[in-house]
Amino acid sequence: MLRLGFATLLAAILLQACTMAKTTDTTQESRYPQAQDAAPVKTIAPEDVVDAIPRADPILAVGNKSPYTVNHVTYEILEDYRSYSERGTASWYGSKFHGHETSNGEIFDLYQASAAHKTLPIPSYAKVTNLDNGRSVIVRVNDRGPFHSDRVIDLSYGAAVKLGYMEKGTASVEVTVVDVTGVDDRRDAPSGHYRYLQLGAYGSQASAAQLQAALAGILDAPVFISEVDANGGRLYRVRVGPVDNADAMSRVQQSLAQAGYSSGQLLP
Repeated sequence: MLRLGFATLLAAILLQACTMAKTTDTTQESRYPQAQDAAPVKTIAPEDVVDAIPRADPILAVGNKSPYTVNHVTYEILEDYRSYSERGTASWYGSKFHGHETSNGEIFDLYQASAAHKTLPIPSYAKVTNLDNGRSVIVRVNDRGPFHSDRVIDLSYGAAVKLGYMEKGTASVEVTVVDVTGVDDRRDAPSGHYRYLQLGAYGSQASAAQLQAALAGILDAPVFISEVDANGGRLYRVRVGPVDNADAMSRVQQSLAQAGYSSGQLLP
């Protein structure tokens, strides 16, 4: 599969490799240190994967360029998408893209329930059901792809684990949009309240500390480094929070935008 990154969408459409697709494009290879995609060293069980929580997040221009062209095929982002439902083949992507930006600037976490789709607005939410075993997962669509005619969606490693097809590689699925019309995106219920932002994930502790120091100088909210094992090594994630409510989160994101940073990945 091919995916569209945030930085490239601001300048031009750049092709990138993803799960199951092997490429010799040197630009793609230079972006990702890992040549081939794979599952992480640290495995998880289906019960470890938490469904994404549907919210009425704003759909911004970033990640939603329409129309756009990849491999001589032109795609248009769906305007009337709330009744979208489609059956097809799902693939997954993992460690090669872990810690890198998705098409709207969020940081891809292979353990989270997220997905790439060619035409659904970013962000949006979908229920994906494995037609072979009946398992379902709610994913946050925050990336572009898969750019293969025989695939309808590309799920994160975690979502594929929850659906039970990670080892097989692909599965027959049904994808149905979760309509968030009327959902209060400012609610403060503990299960749906975003209290953290992730701004970056680095293999170098020094790089993470550098970003932490820069963010601490412009934000009132705490900035900290969260460590996680990934690909047989240590990944240092730079996070902001906790924040008290949606208004405080909005102010944090506004400060980041004014300083030239991405809006980050929202975390509960």
